[in-house]
Amino acid sequence: MASKAVDVRQATAGDRLFTRVGAFLSAHRLSPDPAHYAFAYEVIACPDGLIARRVAELTDGGVRLTARDIEQLGGAAIGGARPALPADGEMAADAATHEAMIERMLHQLDGFGDTVRIAHAEANDFGRDLARSAAQMRDVGADAGVEEISRLTAAMIERVQHAEAKLESTRRETEELRAALDEARGSARTDPLTELPNRRAFDEAFAALAPGARVAVAMCDIDHFKRINDSFGHPVGDRVIRTVARTLAEEGGCLVARYGGEEFAMLFEDVSIDEAVARIDRVRGHIGARRLRVRETGEPIGTVSFSAGITVGLAREGRAALVARADAALYGAKEQGRARTVAAA
Repeated sequence: MASKAVDVRQATAGDRLFTRVGAFLSAHRLSPDPAHYAFAYEVIACPDGLIARRVAELTDGGVRLTARDIEQLGGAAIGGARPALPADGEMAADAATHEAMIERMLHQLDGFGDTVRIAHAEANDFGRDLARSAAQMRDVGADAGVEEISRLTAAMIERVQHAEAKLESTRRETEELRAALDEARGSARTDPLTELPNRRAFDEAFAALAPGARVAVAMCDIDHFKRINDSFGHPVGDRVIRTVARTLAEEGGCLVARYGGEEFAMLFEDVSIDEAVARIDRVRGHIGARRLRVRETGEPIGTVSFSAGITVGLAREGRAALVARADAALYGAKEQGRARTVAAA
């Protein structure tokens, strides 16, 4: 029995370690390659080791590790980094919402089909009854069939009115469902915290560009964001994200999307890189001039800034290539001291 308890504890500890290694790979956009896993394991399993302490210094403020950082620490940087996935709770909530809408749509379609079948059957019945009355009029005389035809006509009018009411009810429900689906479609492309377009919306906007369109792509990351979260808590961190998001959107003069965490993507069209850099720097200046405080206590948060990397190119080069160049420039801005914009060569 004691042996089984030890096995359970060891398995639980192993699961926790595996989960933390996976979170480390996701946070730094590293693919699950064995070389990356070995590096992450060394950092997570030996938190007091030299490598782990150096990683903590390099990533202070929420900065992701670069390939050069990993190689300088003795690891191997392999291509094929993957983006972080949404939280399980968010995925489950979205799936449940969409499943409910699909179920409701199927129910409405079933109801609409039933209404059409009933109307069709009643029309056939009315036709047969009229044919029978016509035959009776031929055999017995016109007067004998008039009363029957009047009765059939009144009954058919009542049935038609009932069918029309059911069709109108189905039409209203269909319109309500269409509105709900439109709202869900918008929600799937909107970040719930900032109400900015999300990564999916950014990617779709880029894909819609003409191949020859000249664009500038910038990646922005809030400086020392981890320190803000650790010092004041996640609710304050969320407010900082919303403040930066709102200012970028209002003053950036371009498409601004929350790309993940404290990172934002900007898509400029037909704007020179000098003008784009000037806009980004102007936004940074306005954010830095604000004296943000914790709402509940009045405690000053300190100066909030962000670093940015930007590149220019043609849409035909592809979103991934331009984002990668802007991301590399962003890392350069972090390495040069943060609170600045660096343009990719």
